[in-house]
Amino acid sequence: MTETDIEPLHIAYSDQAIADLRERLRRTRWAGPAPVTDWSQGVPLAYLRELCGYWSDGYDFAAAQARLNAVPHFRTNLDGLGVHFIHVRSPHPAALPLVLTHGWPGSVVEFLGVIDALTDPADPRDAFDVVIPSLPGYGWSDTPAETGWGVARIARAWDELMGRLGYDRYGAQGGDWGAMVTTSLGRQRPDRVVGLHVNMPIVPFGQVPMTDLTASEQSALARAGEYATSGMGYSSQQSTRPQTLGYGLADSPAGQCAWILEKFREWTDCDGHPEKALTRDQMLDDISVYWFTGTATSSARLYWESFRDVDTGEVAVPSGVSVFPQELFRASRRWAEIRFTDLRWFGEPARGGHFAAFEQPAAFVEEVRGFFRHVR
Repeated sequence: MTETDIEPLHIAYSDQAIADLRERLRRTRWAGPAPVTDWSQGVPLAYLRELCGYWSDGYDFAAAQARLNAVPHFRTNLDGLGVHFIHVRSPHPAALPLVLTHGWPGSVVEFLGVIDALTDPADPRDAFDVVIPSLPGYGWSDTPAETGWGVARIARAWDELMGRLGYDRYGAQGGDWGAMVTTSLGRQRPDRVVGLHVNMPIVPFGQVPMTDLTASEQSALARAGEYATSGMGYSSQQSTRPQTLGYGLADSPAGQCAWILEKFREWTDCDGHPEKALTRDQMLDDISVYWFTGTATSSARLYWESFRDVDTGEVAVPSGVSVFPQELFRASRRWAEIRFTDLRWFGEPARGGHFAAFEQPAAFVEEVRGFFRHVR
């Protein structure tokens, strides 16, 4: 493959890899139970054993691969790195190109449930061509062999990808790391990004007004404080010693499952149990991507690369923000406007959390459509 070639990719988990996973799960040396009955010390032993048992003996690996291969996958070289992406063109000729970017511990799997609605809506004026890349070091994208692949460089690579696909004018959307890549795209390529939508807006909290706080703002600050106190252990480890962490996750599927499962419980709108937000198959579809591609370590490195210099500068391109009720950081409209100076959409859906497209696909689609109607 040359620097500019685009080649199709078929997603396949080999029989050997599946057999190895099952053997490892059956031979797991389990930690003892916690002295508490809730999730306050992490994933409860009984539930993890139950889910890993299903992954080994109940989960349909063929069906999981079929779900992935129901859409076209490709790879190309961007800035010297092989990058995987999904590309689905709309049947409607006036569709707006849209690049959607996932975060951690997500993957392109998050967006599978919204592709049809985005590309072929009842009203052709809401149609998109969708491009969904895997972040460097995630999924079927290559692992960078050098440092420097932070948010800004990824954004430049995405712009190159959109140009290679023939799109000179496009929209961008993302949450988590995807929100940071999306805002960086808007800051670096305002001449090409017609508008951006994020479902986890990163705002400079040091600049937000702390007087006359609304009840919603007080709640958002309390949630952010709780996260800072008891929810940032994973982030501290991944942003400082991702290599050390990776050895255990790369060797133990039960460990990899627990590492991601905890976030599905903590960050979704699930009333205390992850399966109230996502099905077992949905969670394992995502966890399986990390396991079979061996990307526990390389995905964690994005924290090491990017947390050293977080960009919270002004975003002047037309912007939309959707704040789902169980998001980690819930910016109010006035807080969002500090950074997004051309804010044309501020949505607050009734349900959903950090994995918005995964948890609430219909609401997510309506939020994206609603914003982009202002900038097409």
